[in-house]
Amino acid sequence: MVKKSSQQRDLFESERSFRLLVEGVADYALYMLDPTGIITSWNIGGERIKGYSPDEIIGQHFSRFYTEADRANGKPARALGIARDKGRYEEEGWRVRKDGTFFWASVVIDPIYESGELIGFAKITRDITERRNAQIKLEAMQKQLAESQKFDALGQLTGGVAHDFNNLLMIISGSLGILRRAAADDAKVDRAMSAIETATKRGAALTNQLLTFARRQSVNPQAIDFAGRVAAIREVLDAGVGSSVRLGFDIAPDTWSIKTDVSELETALLNLVINARDAMPDGGTVTIGSRNIVRPEAPFAGEFVAISIADTGLGIPSDVLDKIFEPFFTTKPVGKGTGLGLSQVHGFAHQAGGTVMVASELGKGTTFTILLPRGPDAPLREIPEAASFRGSGTVLLVEDNPDVAVVSTGLLEQLGYNVRRVADAEAALREIENNGVDFVFSDIVMPGKMDGLGLAHHLRETRPGLPILLATGYSEAAADVSGEFPILRKPYEIHELSEAIAKLPR
Repeated sequence: MVKKSSQQRDLFESERSFRLLVEGVADYALYMLDPTGIITSWNIGGERIKGYSPDEIIGQHFSRFYTEADRANGKPARALGIARDKGRYEEEGWRVRKDGTFFWASVVIDPIYESGELIGFAKITRDITERRNAQIKLEAMQKQLAESQKFDALGQLTGGVAHDFNNLLMIISGSLGILRRAAADDAKVDRAMSAIETATKRGAALTNQLLTFARRQSVNPQAIDFAGRVAAIREVLDAGVGSSVRLGFDIAPDTWSIKTDVSELETALLNLVINARDAMPDGGTVTIGSRNIVRPEAPFAGEFVAISIADTGLGIPSDVLDKIFEPFFTTKPVGKGTGLGLSQVHGFAHQAGGTVMVASELGKGTTFTILLPRGPDAPLREIPEAASFRGSGTVLLVEDNPDVAVVSTGLLEQLGYNVRRVADAEAALREIENNGVDFVFSDIVMPGKMDGLGLAHHLRETRPGLPILLATGYSEAAADVSGEFPILRKPYEIHELSEAIAKLPR
């Protein structure tokens, strides 16, 4: 009798300790169900996670923790059935608290048997909402990183191709100028050269879009009054939308100035307006708007002007939305688009220190929003274009490509200059030291230890009065110039070279 009493006491103490342990666990909802799903026990973790006290929930069916849709689909009964038949039920899904809010739960249900008979279920529920949210954020960041790496790889490819292509265009364009003067009286030759010239300009425009996407285009950032800039190109924008589309404006009167490249901004606006027009085959409205915003969160934190181009068109399908900024991707028929317009917008926005976002709804339209950094309060004074002129003196041409050098030499000689040409920066320094020149015209990308930008910096220190003009069709280094030196973009024509030289400080 004493032995039996001792065993009963030990069993009672064991059950009591286990019950206290279960009831004291605060991070898990641990409770029992009878075979039909009625709650028969409740711990402090259940009260903390789901909001019910023991008096409120014991005797109620556990299905009240499920969403209405799950209850209508019979999910609670299926969970118990799987636990009974398979020996365990596990899942993650939405559950409902007493106050009606949702949380993401990890659920385990185990059947309890006594003498081979099912007497109920043990249920464990964890609130893993924070873990799920963290996982979603991590996956989003990984996707963003993958997209960034893809764009960087495409940028490397397009930038490299455009570099070589621009040199070819420079040779064609410059040679055309020389031939035109030699064959001025031959009408057939003149027509053929006009066709080649048109094709060259088209190739230059496409290359410019590639370079902008690759974020390797040399830019000339300056403070711009957005409203004034839109007004200045109103006729071009009107022509872009055509007669069946109405162009509207919602530009806030207090819009800050922006600091960016004028040409790239105008190209981006025109690309977006034309895209909007094409999305409205039956007509509609394109609205260009702007507003000031302050973003506290990285990676784009600071003061920005949000420029929006909204249409009332067909909208963009969700499976296409992630691809629209990729170069050469287009949904337009063959011959109707290059697939470079939106990639130019993407490259321009990011090179300017901002970003571009898109929101679209099928049948209702699309809105592109470009964020550009706020510029100085007053727009910088624009330098008036210089008229063509004939120069004099000696120019040192620093160009490693011999074919480009021949063309550039011809253009400079037509402008009245004597030209001495060297192939790299080291040779340029020796030539200047030995013979002296009136100004230096150098490519940026060159072989050797010093590129054109390094040469310009060196000459500024050693010969501060020597005028320097740089040229490039592709250069990451050009982004570091920040207005220190004038840059002429390849391919250039004789009047552009003339104007650039005329603006050099003397």
